[in-house]
Formats: sequence, structure tokens, C-alpha cells
Amino acid sequence: MKPNDFRSREAGQMILTQKGYYAFVPAPLPPKINWTLQLVSALSEAERELSRLATLAEAFPFSRLLMQAFIRREAVLSSRIEGTRATLAELYTYESAQLSFLESHDDVREVHNYVAALDYGLERLKRFPMSLRFIREIHEKLMQDVRGGHLTPGEFRRTQNWIGAAGSTLATATYVPPPVDEMNLALGDLEKFIHTSTDIPTLARAAMIHYQFEAIHPFLDGNGRVGRLLMALLFAEWQILPQPLLNLSVYFERYRQDYYDHLLVVSQRGDWEAWLCFFLRGVSAQSQDSAARMERLKTIRARYQPIVDADKNSKRMGEVVDFLFGRPIFNAKQLSEGVDMPFKTARQYIEKLVLAGIVREVTGYARNQIYRADEVFTALDNAEP
Repeated sequence: MKPNDFRSREAGQMILTQKGYYAFVPAPLPPKINWTLQLVSALSEAERELSRLATLAEAFPFSRLLMQAFIRREAVLSSRIEGTRATLAELYTYESAQLSFLESHDDVREVHNYVAALDYGLERLKRFPMSLRFIREIHEKLMQDVRGGHLTPGEFRRTQNWIGAAGSTLATATYVPPPVDEMNLALGDLEKFIHTSTDIPTLARAAMIHYQFEAIHPFLDGNGRVGRLLMALLFAEWQILPQPLLNLSVYFERYRQDYYDHLLVVSQRGDWEAWLCFFLRGVSAQSQDSAARMERLKTIRARYQPIVDADKNSKRMGEVVDFLFGRPIFNAKQLSEGVDMPFKTARQYIEKLVLAGIVREVTGYARNQIYRADEVFTALDNAEP
């Protein structure tokens, strides 16, 4: 790490450790922000689009089911930023195969853990506020039985880490976060900032927290994924988007290098405006994307309504069809448990869906069959809604 690249005293300080390497210690939040016209405009647009998405979610007929599909989409893209290559179809298939057919696929397991960690966090928030303990618990769920799982999951690091190209050292790394003692102090300051009342706009506050967490880099592995998980959890805790329907990682993955560069430039030059504008543009873009995707799914659901109405138990058929929008790749057991019906009855409804052309069997097996609602899945998975 080149000390001369880190020129902003307001962003933090470069320290020379006793072991002879340089590390960066970010200044406590909040920073001084120059609220330029460009930044204010980006904030206004992001707030408007996010509010529109939240309103749409409140009125959506089965948004809690749909939430599960958006969580999985976020998991795939957030993990992809870190180098995994699992697809949304592989994740659903992995879950539908009851974690047996694809167990050797480490990438899929990592994405599955992301889903489990976010589900756990959302449930945990109902009883406990965000805290350092909470963050450690999320990390433990994320890193269970995957690559990096031997690197003290659920515990903040006790040794120095660094960020850089493969083969880099503390001397050649792009970025070296705070040593352990300074890290613990910085984490304490971050926790206080999360819980302190402030006039800073909520979305700007979220962007600051994300940067600060990544700058502290408190785990030996999984920092990027935990940092992005925190965004969904904080949005839920702050009630600005109670259900995680914002796939912000889609934007970060699309502009991956810009994402990394903006975070680094805050540390190097204190350029908070560029990072905040980038983050807020992502919120705007992905709010629009989620809203358009939900409208598309609502149109598909409306086309299925005559099939629902024609069934002798239209209420139950409606529940079955709605289930597809949260889990478009599934097995009979998942349907049975998802809508609380006997397994035999679930099989009968699947046969009806197959005859109606809504789902198809994709394995070709006589047993352990998996079904896919192609139209619903495509609307969720396509790069464009």
C-alpha cells in the first residue's frame, strides 16, 4: 500500500505499525459532506424511486412470497461479485434437490448460505436491533461449511488482513485495513453511529455505513457479502423498505470496478460525494428495476387467474399459483409445505399446473422430480425486467 495515495486526513489516517507495514484507519462517522446540487438531486431521485417501490410492495397481493425470489436473486449477484459463478436456476435446483444432487458445487452452497443468513437476519430483527453481535451471527451463517469457513466464522479477526491481487503481501496490497486494536475501536464507533439519532438522510447514512464496514474489514473472509447483507437488514430495521425487494448487488456487480474504485477513493481522497452519488444512483436504478419486475409478474399472475377461477377449489389453486412466484423451481414436498397441504394433494395440483402449461418437469426422473414455472422464472431472472 502506498502511503502517498492516502492524502485525506478527514477520511482517516495512515499508520505505520510496529511490524513495519502501513495500514489505514478510517475516521469515525459521520464525515463532513458537501451537499452539491448533483448529490442532492441523486438523493431526491433515490428517495422517490425507493418510496415508489415500497408503496408498490405494500399493495402487491403476495409480496411476502415474492420476497423470497428477490432474496435469492440478491444472493446470486452479491456472491458473484466475490467470484462465484452459481446461477439463480442452480440455486433453486440445489434447494429443490434437498441439498443432495449438487453438494459438490461450492459456489451454490455459498449462495445458499447468503439466503440463509439474510432470512436469519430478518427474523432476528424482530427481536433484536442491529449490533456487532448481530453482525457476527450473520457472518457465522454465511460462512458455514464453505470456502473460507475455516477462517473463524462468526468472529472478528485477530490478525491482519489485506486486499489486493492474488499473491500480494502487506507491502504490495492495494488496501490494508486497521490493525486489530484499531479495528475494534472503529467497530465500536460504527455501532454507535448505527444507533445514534441523526439528521443525515437515511440513504446517505446507509452508504456511509457500507463504506465504513468495508474499510474496517473486520472478518478474514466474507466482508463484501456481509456488508451488502447489512444494507437489506438496515433498510428493514429502519422501515424504509421492510421487505428486501431491492437487488442493489445487481448494480454493484454490473459496475464492479467502479464499486471498488469509489470505496477506495473515499479512503484515499475523502471523495464522499462520488461514492454517495454512485450508491444513490444504484438505489434509483434497482428500485426502478424491482418495480418493473413486479409489474411484469403481476401481469403474468393476472393471466393465470382464469385457471384459478376454473378450479373447483379456486382459493387453494390461487395459493398454489401464488407459491410459484416465490419459488418458480420447486418439488412436490416444497409445495406441500409451502401452502400447508398433504403431499398427495400437492402432487395433484402440480399435475393440473402441468396440464395448464404453467409448469414443466425438468429432471426427466421418475422420482425426485423438480418442476419449473418458466414464465415466472424468466421474469425474475432476466437481466432486463
